[in-house]
Amino acid sequence: MTVDTARSLENLKLERDAIVLYESLARIEKDGRRAAAFRTIASNERRHADIWATKLQDLGVEVPPADRPRMRIRFIVAVARLFGTHAVADLVRALEGDEEAIYEEQSSPEVAAIAADEREHAEIWKRLGDGNGRPVTLPRGAATGRDGVREAGRADRPSDIGAREGWHRTGRSGTLRAVIFGVSDGLVSNLSLVMGVAGAATQEPRVILLAGIAGLIAGASSMAAGEYISMQSQRELFERQIELERAELEAMPEEEEAELAAVYRSKGFTRDEAATIAHRLFRDKDTALDTLVREELGLDPDELGSPWGAAGGSFVAFAIGASVPVLPYLLGEGAVAFYGTLVLSLVALFAVGAGVSVLTGRSTLYSGLRQVAIGAVAAAVTYAVGTLIGVTVI
Repeated sequence: MTVDTARSLENLKLERDAIVLYESLARIEKDGRRAAAFRTIASNERRHADIWATKLQDLGVEVPPADRPRMRIRFIVAVARLFGTHAVADLVRALEGDEEAIYEEQSSPEVAAIAADEREHAEIWKRLGDGNGRPVTLPRGAATGRDGVREAGRADRPSDIGAREGWHRTGRSGTLRAVIFGVSDGLVSNLSLVMGVAGAATQEPRVILLAGIAGLIAGASSMAAGEYISMQSQRELFERQIELERAELEAMPEEEEAELAAVYRSKGFTRDEAATIAHRLFRDKDTALDTLVREELGLDPDELGSPWGAAGGSFVAFAIGASVPVLPYLLGEGAVAFYGTLVLSLVALFAVGAGVSVLTGRSTLYSGLRQVAIGAVAAAVTYAVGTLIGVTVI
């Protein structure tokens, strides 16, 4: 009974947060059709909340009043206000996916119905737009049902299905994740550097400032160079593997067809079924190559990554984080700059941790404090080392 009560309270909180999210998005959205879709989803979430409120009442538990939504919800709404609802599409899809996963861990008829609704909400987001601001027609009845079999039947290749199911793509697209962790790296490493130099040269603010700026430039450049080399090497390796597969397909198509048939046999098809599938795929060389690359090599030719994009993103993200400990020494000196660096950096560390919670779904307070603790320990260690070295040198 206790588990039922606790789980029902958590579910009620999830649905109330979703109501706030979609009602906010409906108010922000200027396009009438999109706003109507958001209001439809909000209505579904309100119905879900009523289910859990009723369940709590049946258990003899007083239904708590609605409180402020989680930081993750407030963050999404804030971004939507600044950049529009298209900008938060991936974040909301990820949120819907997380809620669906939570409900799938539970077993009851009402939970199964709610999980189906959450899948439908993700589908509505897909129909609302392609992520680039270009509208997609939302057919009648989209909020109440979809013919997934018919849609899957229209797909020409696996990547078409993946492109439609954006909530899966969110997990692979690491843009937001790379930005958050790049900022975190820059912040923690340069805070440690500045604190270490401050411990060794407390009376030399210009030396501390120089060290901070040097650490920012060196660290950002190193991150960018490392990311470029890593991504380019990976891309060249993948392209090489694809070219080798292309050459094998040209030189020995029968053997490659047999290999593909073996792959399908390993997936549970009979020998005749696997041979038929492989033979049909090999009627078109491009389709055969695409399938071999995906099934045999485990690669996605459409997602090899951009080395320049990865390098530029890493440079900017690291530089943003590394600039935080330097700012107080640009504006002041002495104790004011020292304590200003500490306070500003700790606040920024908490904000980074909160950003991580947007991705992980963990408690904002837990993630923020964990990030603060990591940065504080690193800064304390380097400050202590700097102090010892400074005393020894003097």
